[in-house]
Amino acid sequence: MNTLFDKIWDAHVIQKVEDGPTQLYIDRLYCHEVTSPQAFSGLRERGIKCFRPEKIFCMPDHNTPTHDQDKPIEDPISKTQVDTLAKNAKDFGLAHFGMMDKKNGIIHVVAPERGLTLPGMTIVCGDSHTSTHGALGAIAFGIGTSEVEMVLASQCILQTRPKTMRITVDGKLGKGVTAKDVALYMMSKMTTSGGTGYFVEYAGETIRNLTMEGRLTLCNLSIEMGARGGMVAPDEVTFEYIKGREYAPKGEEWDKALAHWKTLKSDEDAVFDKEVTFAAEDIEPMITYGTNPGMGVGITQHIPTTEGMSEGAQTSFKKSLDYMGFEPGDPLLGKKIDYVFLGACTNGRIEDFRIFASVVKGRKKAENVVAWLVPGSWLVEAQIRKEGLDKILTEAGFAIRQPGCSACLAMNDDKVPAGKYAVSTSNRNFEGRQGPGARTLLASPLVAAAAAVTGVITDPRTLI
Repeated sequence: MNTLFDKIWDAHVIQKVEDGPTQLYIDRLYCHEVTSPQAFSGLRERGIKCFRPEKIFCMPDHNTPTHDQDKPIEDPISKTQVDTLAKNAKDFGLAHFGMMDKKNGIIHVVAPERGLTLPGMTIVCGDSHTSTHGALGAIAFGIGTSEVEMVLASQCILQTRPKTMRITVDGKLGKGVTAKDVALYMMSKMTTSGGTGYFVEYAGETIRNLTMEGRLTLCNLSIEMGARGGMVAPDEVTFEYIKGREYAPKGEEWDKALAHWKTLKSDEDAVFDKEVTFAAEDIEPMITYGTNPGMGVGITQHIPTTEGMSEGAQTSFKKSLDYMGFEPGDPLLGKKIDYVFLGACTNGRIEDFRIFASVVKGRKKAENVVAWLVPGSWLVEAQIRKEGLDKILTEAGFAIRQPGCSACLAMNDDKVPAGKYAVSTSNRNFEGRQGPGARTLLASPLVAAAAAVTGVITDPRTLI
């Protein structure tokens, strides 16, 4: 009768507070430079150490520049953030993968690819996109700085148990449709609050057929539907992905872990608080037109009109379109763009670079486009070179930058200028998210690649 979520949650409960939260044991805490300084300061003030330092992993990613990482960071705020994390990790005896360390990158890219994230775990980080790690069959969610301090001090957290939702997608995805499109499609139908209060399990034929990279992208975007997190039951795809990775169990430990992981699935008769279904054939390559990730349409469709909207909805809708410089009913195909960003914890993995390279191969970057291609980690960067993707990209007029969060958010040098349009593979298109006044259109690596070589919003299926 139990869902996958129930099984993992119940196995981590330390105690329940009557009419209050649950004390939950945490297997992994990931720390980056933005949400951890005050948490460490709190420990110092109270004169306490980290309870289980071996369960905590630190790395800078938000503030790191994506060029000249071997030189001191020029921006004083970014430099302070990055230096403070290094000092805190040293003072408290924690694993720290600093800039230029071969294990550095975006924390939500590095942890799965190094085998730190494993099925059945509870995982937290002071970052909303921690939901990414649920792709491996874990309960993973973002927490606030005071909660980071709580986990540093006790390896536990107080949490209210969320409700459960299963989203089933069946059928085969059409040509040019990726996991990113599935996520954007779900949000366009369910809105950015459709998952509020729930932990989502993704199921069905379409989900089972996604690669691990695709599942990571899907779970990454769960938070953008308002959900507490998202997860996919571990299967052969998961086990194959984890096997042999640096921190993954080895030998007898592997056999033992695998036997346990195979039990991590929702029971046949498990009851979810909510069930939602979608059909894969209804999904085409997607793109957003507004200022939240739910404001998306199929690439061949037009921006909706205000017909049938309430007065309040119309006001908010018009404000969003004013910011974007669009009109209700506008087509998106053919609109001129200025920037393309491939990367972020949403689409900065090796598969995303393969997809992007497959479109630009034999073509040239459009002259009006500034392109930032940013691997999610040094491991991804090494793989790009090993597979010769760097040559394809260079020949097409693109340059590969160094790992980091980059233009996903305006916390480093990679900012999109005011008024400019950026087709971005990141996760958020809020006003000013990619720079003050920047206009963000969220899309898949395929749609980004098509825009990068044509200079306008283009249906990638015409180039494949």
